[in-house]
Amino acid sequence: MHKQLSSLGVGLLTLLGSASALAATPPLVGPDWLSDRVENSDIAVLDVRSAIDDGDKIAFADGHIPGAVDAGYTSHPWRATQDDVVGKLPPVDELETLIGSLGVENGDTVVVVPAGTGPTDFGSAARIYWTFKTLGHDDVTILNGGYQGWVASGESVATGLVSPEQTSFSADLRQSMLVSTDAIENADTRGLQLVDARPSDYFKGETKHPEAAAAGTIPDAVNLEHQRFFSNDDVWRFDESSVSSIVDGITLDADRRPVSFCNTGHWASTTWFALSEIEGVDNVGLYDGSMVEWTANESRPVAVAKRGLARILEFFGG
Repeated sequence: MHKQLSSLGVGLLTLLGSASALAATPPLVGPDWLSDRVENSDIAVLDVRSAIDDGDKIAFADGHIPGAVDAGYTSHPWRATQDDVVGKLPPVDELETLIGSLGVENGDTVVVVPAGTGPTDFGSAARIYWTFKTLGHDDVTILNGGYQGWVASGESVATGLVSPEQTSFSADLRQSMLVSTDAIENADTRGLQLVDARPSDYFKGETKHPEAAAAGTIPDAVNLEHQRFFSNDDVWRFDESSVSSIVDGITLDADRRPVSFCNTGHWASTTWFALSEIEGVDNVGLYDGSMVEWTANESRPVAVAKRGLARILEFFGG
């Protein structure tokens, strides 16, 4: 959206847009930004370390950002199994209850803190960031480098468990951010550009997620691997400076709406974040059912890399 606004060149809109940009919370912040605000009463710091990055309640008790609460990605119901498909967005009322139980109110600036140990743990933060946006809460950001980056910067840490005070959080669901399987099945007529966020071996059909019924990708998808957006100097950080060149290196149709997917909507969240929040592409969607839901029906086609990427097979028949 902001790319379109910047091209308008209308004085009043520019002035209003500039004022808004100054007030808005950026999608990525560093330790200095958080350190200056961490004691503010309207800052909600969610530590989402989980089994994905060998983090758990014990790791949180051993050290966390002062004021943070344990909101572990896999130990809290950020995602749900629906119709045997794992990783879906839970019902809105359940998310409202979860977020309220973490002490987050509608007026809070939410800071999501991953481990900072790899691209997959950043995906946990990106998925929760996307969840807040889907629930209509725009004042959300990710601490780049996560907890490991916080420690590496010499910031203070707290220890022990934390019991957040129950609050009330009300969502305003943005249904348009959710992309259904029906929409994916009609991607051409609906003007969707499918973007596969998985590593290339998944895209080519050489590797399969255990919950997916078949290997391969959705036909006509382009591959934009989530892990390409990171740098590692002992701390894994999202590299904002690389996003434009990486996106420019793939073929995206400017007239079609990009929709990111992966296996369960986890890695896809990082690619959605790169396109939507950093690159400023308008109206990016996320298919949270992804390949697990797509392959649950064997009538849906998949593309695999046999004798070149493009041979399309019917499930179990090719």
